[in-house]
Amino acid sequence: MIERTTVTWSQMIDGFSRIGDVATAGGFFDRVPLELKNVVTWTVMVAYTSNGEMEEAKKVFEEMEQRNCFNSLISGYTQKSYCEEALEAFFKMQTEGFEPDEVTTVSVLSVCAQLGLLDMGRKIHSMTNSENIKLNGFVLNGLIDMYAKCGDLSNAKLVFEKIVKKENACWNSMIAGFAIPGQCRESLQLLNRMEKSNKKPDGITFLSVLSACSHGGFVKEGLEIFSKMKEFGLNPGIKHYGCLVDLLGRAGKLKETYELIKQMSMKPSDTIWGSFLGACRVHSDEKMAAMVLKERWEKAEMMRVGMINKGFRKIPESSSFIALVQ
Repeated sequence: MIERTTVTWSQMIDGFSRIGDVATAGGFFDRVPLELKNVVTWTVMVAYTSNGEMEEAKKVFEEMEQRNCFNSLISGYTQKSYCEEALEAFFKMQTEGFEPDEVTTVSVLSVCAQLGLLDMGRKIHSMTNSENIKLNGFVLNGLIDMYAKCGDLSNAKLVFEKIVKKENACWNSMIAGFAIPGQCRESLQLLNRMEKSNKKPDGITFLSVLSACSHGGFVKEGLEIFSKMKEFGLNPGIKHYGCLVDLLGRAGKLKETYELIKQMSMKPSDTIWGSFLGACRVHSDEKMAAMVLKERWEKAEMMRVGMINKGFRKIPESSSFIALVQ
């Protein structure tokens, strides 16, 4: 019989976890000989956290004699938005004498951004200066994102401007940070700077700038930016259309908004229709709202009748209509 080594055990556990069969992966872990378990535990931790099985991940972690994989636990919690648990693991890591590194820093900065913990984010920033932590692209982008989401745009921009080689992620975080009422013009200026630096904006960039236009009421600029996406070989997604619908609707350009929705390259979502009907209500255009509701009612009825003709059970007349107009 072939000898079962740490490599073979790791491959079996990792293989099953990759296809989502965490239960079988856990079963193999339980059969690993005690003398090999500390080595294999790392693989299991990564497997459980990547599949979101955080309770099992924590159980395995607590059983370890040498807890040398705090990063996997913290990162797993962060990705699942278990922010308080991530912070608890971070504090425990420091208590047990393990030094945070770049991976730890990125995860904890993300937690601070999600919870709006500006003071703690500043402490993590100070930690990067005092500890032996390399300020790589991930850490720098994490700092920009944290400061921006916590509302400290001055420090976000300070970090941003110190970066010599700015990658797309940094540009996007900074542009998104300024996509708030009162700061929207800055997002447009940053997009212009990004283009001049020979960086190609991506879908996330355009979504942030369109959001800024919506918040700032920049109709002309929003339409121009939406059209510019094709120049960069990008097809607008449902969220890009949503921003433009919101922008035009807020400006009271209901006919243009309606035409945009009708010309969408994908089926308009309920959110987009809801945004449009909301704009009709705000601008007191009952005629437009009634026309849209009538069209959707007729489509819902056609769908309902078609399903009945194909042998589906009878559907209440109100149900399909409500699903479409809510």
